[in-house]
This record gives sequence, C-alpha cells and structure tokens, in this order.
Amino acid sequence: MGALADRLADSLALRKQKDLYRQRLTLQSAQGPVVRIDGHPYLNFCSNDYLGLAAHPRVIAAFRQAADDYGVGSGASHLVCGHSEPHHQLEEALAEFTGRPRALLFSSGYMANTGILTTLLEPGDHVFEDRLNHASLLDGGLHSGARFRRFPHGDVVALERTLAASEGVKLVVVDGVFSMDGDTAPLPALAESCARHDAALMVDDAHGFGVMGARGAGSTEAAGLGCTEVPILMATLGKALGTAGAFVAGSELLIESLIQQARTYIYTTALPPAVAAASLESLRLLQAEAWRREHLVHLIGRFRQGAGQLGLPLMPSGSAIQPLLVGDPGEALALSTQLRQQGILISAIRPPTVPAGTARLRITLSAAHSEAQVDQLLERLAACWTA
Repeated sequence: MGALADRLADSLALRKQKDLYRQRLTLQSAQGPVVRIDGHPYLNFCSNDYLGLAAHPRVIAAFRQAADDYGVGSGASHLVCGHSEPHHQLEEALAEFTGRPRALLFSSGYMANTGILTTLLEPGDHVFEDRLNHASLLDGGLHSGARFRRFPHGDVVALERTLAASEGVKLVVVDGVFSMDGDTAPLPALAESCARHDAALMVDDAHGFGVMGARGAGSTEAAGLGCTEVPILMATLGKALGTAGAFVAGSELLIESLIQQARTYIYTTALPPAVAAASLESLRLLQAEAWRREHLVHLIGRFRQGAGQLGLPLMPSGSAIQPLLVGDPGEALALSTQLRQQGILISAIRPPTVPAGTARLRITLSAAHSEAQVDQLLERLAACWTA
C-alpha cells in the first residue's frame, strides 16, 4: 500500500513507544467471576456483566429455544423481513419497564447513539455534550451537522450559560453513568436546566440500566426522572442484561421518526431473534431477583472500604465501575501485568480512551462475585501497589 502502509506502521510504532498499544485477550470460557485464558483461570474484574447474567442457565435456555424456533440469523433488516416476534416482545417489555410508550432495538449501543443523534439533529441545531461522554455520543453529535459544544464534566452552571446564549433546537446529551470514571451525571439539575431553556435531554444509560434505581430501571429512575424530563433514553443490553444490542425508549413520535429515518436502524441486519429472546429472559430475572443489585451494592461498599484502608487512590464512584488512578500509561500497564501474574484480570485503560495523565485500572464488580473474591482482589492490589 506504499505511503499508506508507511503511515500505518509509523502510527503503530508510536503507540508501542508511548505504552498505548492495545492487545486483545482470547477467552476460553463463558463470562463469569472466573474466566480462562491460555489454559489458566483468572478472577475477572474487567467485565461489564454487572448482574452475572451473561451465562445464566435460564438465559442460555431461552437463547437455545429461540434458535430452534427462529434459526440463528435474522436474515434481513427490521424493515425488510428481519423483525421477529422475540424482537417485538422485547421492545414492548423494555417500554413497559422504562415507563415509556415505546422502545426500539438497535444492533449495538454505538449504532443506537449515532443513529439517534444524526436523525434528530440538523445543521443549525445545537447539541451540548459532557466532555467525558462515550465516543459514540461524541461521534453522533459531530456527524449530525449540528453546532457541537462540549461542556466541562458535570458542570451544569457552564452548560446553563451556553444554553441561555443559544436559540432554536437544543439537545443536551450525557451518559447516566460515565464508563471510565464510574460517576453519575447530575441528572436532576440537568433536567431542570433543560426545562428552563427549552432543551431536550438524552441520557445514555448503558452502565446504569439494570443496576441503579429501586427496580433496576437505571440512573433516571434513581434520579426520580421520567419520560417528561428525559424524553430520549438509550441503554445497552450487553452489560447488566448480559446479552447484546441496545434500545432507545421514548414517545411514539420519537420511535416512529427513528424507524423511518435512522440510517443505523434501516440499513443493517436485525439482531438474531435468539439474542432478543435471551434479553427478554434477562429482563425477567432482573425484575425478579433484586438480590443481585443488593449484593452488588454490598460488594461495592466492601471494596471501597477496603481500598480506603489500604490507601489506594480510587476515583469517586458509587457504581460497579471502580477506577484506580495510576497516571502514567506504562505504570498502569505494568500494574495490570503484575495482577495478571497473580491471577487477577483487570484492564489498563490509557489515552486516548481517557485524558492524558489519567491512565487507570478500570475495576468492575459483578453480582456474581463473592465477598471472598473481592477480598482476594484487595490483597493482590495491596501487594502489587506497594511492590
């Protein structure tokens, strides 16, 4: 490829030099508190399987039955002939659970966010995004053609100033729980600000849905906000529900507009029906087994208390995401490697995923973990941190 190959090679070499080169792990087991890699077991503290449902027997059985009934692939996009009964049932269940008139499935969270924003926004509109929003939200806002502005993380006062100075269609977009810091957006204050300035509020609740709130309906439920305050609610199925895909929930007008216009919905093959059936079973388990959320909350408290006693620099987070701030990417990578040698699997998160100087270990807890496993994590962290 000539000059292109040279440029790609130089870019990869620079990433390696700066300790920013990323490599994939190949699991030889299902997701769970213990996973197998290269024939060795590891305590897994880097999965987003927050409720431990990814390998639940009932979820697997629902998947198998739907595969028997509907086959493996959906065969087409939703608007051709790929929309099956499990898709319809899951959308209705998600709408009811989130307290919205309708819900719409997407093949991934990235496709949902980019599809929503590029459909709803036009050139001349205004979109305001938290500086730490997920890449899919940032990309969707940039690709929409709207006037794109980022406000300092969680700074409602700064957002208020820009909203007051803008006219026309205004959309404020935030993560409910921020994926790399683990903190929660100030949703009540954001909703109040949007109401004062005739702006719509969109929340990506990928890391709050299923985990937060009295029923597990997410960060918006925990904040006491409904469809009026948060008219655009997006969440993924591949985290707390343990399956794959995403959905947006909202009004009849919102969902019909996305069905007719969202390119990432129209021009892609629908999720396999078996995934939708498995997700529906996960949703039932989420609602029936509140102990999973309660146990997870208990483990989060236990871990933070233990880390505090050890003097570990955890970032302020009450969620299942517990980032341990390291700073230098090389040091974060070395610490991750040390822990892996001790049988603990935790990813080192480095720029550009996080800002320069804030490389970290992104520790995630699951309802499938035991107290003993969390205590073992703390012991290994203490040994490696002081080594």
